[in-house]
Amino acid sequence: MLSLATLGGGCFWCLDAVYRELRGVEEVVAGYAGGELANPTYQQVCSGHTGHAEVAQIRHDAEHITYRALLEVFFTIHDPTQRDRQGHDIGSQYRSIILYHDEEQRRTAEAVKREITEARLWPRPVVTEIVPLRAFYEAEPQHQDYFARHPDAAYCQVVIAPKVSKLRERFRERLRRGQV
Repeated sequence: MLSLATLGGGCFWCLDAVYRELRGVEEVVAGYAGGELANPTYQQVCSGHTGHAEVAQIRHDAEHITYRALLEVFFTIHDPTQRDRQGHDIGSQYRSIILYHDEEQRRTAEAVKREITEARLWPRPVVTEIVPLRAFYEAEPQHQDYFARHPDAAYCQVVIAPKVSKLRERFRERLRRGQV
């Protein structure tokens, strides 16, 4: 059974690269969600005036990887305590956000966020927004599978590669065959 998850945790290139490595993930699409402007462009979202966050929409086989497992990865590969930023990427478009598709996802997201908070895994409060998905807008083609197409780009080496390495180290058992 295929399900959708929509998550934002900084630059969508990072989420795209990480989730493509997981067994059970069928497709990852970089895009925009959480704002008001219909059919925004990358430039409009980067302005910080659309209300949208850069997100990844993840189509996954729930029999092979659960929504909860996707969220466990999510809360590990980005800093959910930074409001409107991830590292040097600053602005509301880089906020930590979970856009749920149904009530079951909402309950799971709230439970995982609560567990992360209670376990004090982060030194500051978790600020991840949990809101219903109203609309998802696919990003332009040049933003899809960016890391695989530009592995030697400076941003990929400095920002994305460490997140992919962290995933491979912490979630080895969830990787597709052949991923190391």
